[in-house]
Amino acid sequence: MKFYDYTTAPSPKRARMFMAEKGIQVETVQVDLGQGEQFSDWFRQLNPRSTVPVLQLDDGTCLCDNSGIAAYLEAAYPDPPLLGTSAKEKGLVASWNSRVDQEGILAVAEAFRNKAKGFKDRALTGARSHAQIPELAARGRVRSEDFLDVLEQRLAETPYLAGDVFSVADISAFLFVGFSAWIKLEIGDERPNLQRWYDQVASRPSARSL
Repeated sequence: MKFYDYTTAPSPKRARMFMAEKGIQVETVQVDLGQGEQFSDWFRQLNPRSTVPVLQLDDGTCLCDNSGIAAYLEAAYPDPPLLGTSAKEKGLVASWNSRVDQEGILAVAEAFRNKAKGFKDRALTGARSHAQIPELAARGRVRSEDFLDVLEQRLAETPYLAGDVFSVADISAFLFVGFSAWIKLEIGDERPNLQRWYDQVASRPSARSL
């Protein structure tokens, strides 16, 4: 396998942390997003969407998003399980991971990419250019802060997002909290349960390796 990465980007960090939890080591190729290498002909042959991460399998198949990468690696390397074991656990993991994506990570991206000067005409990832919309930056910040409160409430009830066991949902949420710092949002003293959980996840070897 071969993993196409960009070290500072939030999205491939999720895949790296997932692989680290499973003890998987693969050849890594850095794609310089800052220099627009994701739009090069060679990379577009791997992923026409021009995004990272990409996991290229031994037969040449390319998995071009975190969901597909996680599903493949979980099936190929089942221990330790990160997508749940029982039917209930699998459902909770999938549900919370989806919420983190939709309500958290996409909200921060909305806030950041619609305001940062370096993303002029790049408000959305992908092969096409899209103009920034300042109103979406403001909305994304509100949505991001709201989701921090959602996590605080959930983590007051359970050690990890899907229950008693660490899962991919926690990986996604950990990266969401870190990504929130890009728009100057912090956990704050008013979210002690989120802070407890964040410190616990940050102490894991997979998080320290990012």
